Amino acid sequence: MVEEDEYRSTYHSLNRRRCIFEKAILTRRCSCACSARFYLADREGISCESAEFHQRCSCFLELLRQNARFALRVSSLEDALPHAKEIKVQNGGLLGLQRILRPDLRTDNVVDVASLTTLGESTFGSLQQFPFREIVKSIVNFEGRRRTRPKP
Repeated sequence: MVEEDEYRSTYHSLNRRRCIFEKAILTRRCSCACSARFYLADREGISCESAEFHQRCSCFLELLRQNARFALRVSSLEDALPHAKEIKVQNGGLLGLQRILRPDLRTDNVVDVASLTTLGESTFGSLQQFPFREIVKSIVNFEGRRRTRPKP
């Protein structure tokens, strides 16, 4: 536990502005023009190079969590979501928004989170006006990678 505490302390000193969609980017299914990868020990982290986009992504992720709460069977958002549900919210939410805004892209990868949220705001007027009913469907339907169990 001490080593993990030291790791977290060093991580936070190196990464002052942690990417809001770090988990999604680390799955290699999303990318962002404002993100920068770094390596600490044997782990990878993602930082955000834009205060403006960091704030926008923070608001967007909070709205995703709030709107998906019922669909994910979560009663309260006071605690952090379990890892698998957070992956569903981040990847599914971004993919859902991309499918709505860019139906011409036939991919299961998000091309650029920053440009996607910018396009969303210019299309719908504000983050709060995003079509969350449709986006939540993508969150619910998102499937992360399957665990492979060793054969007995």
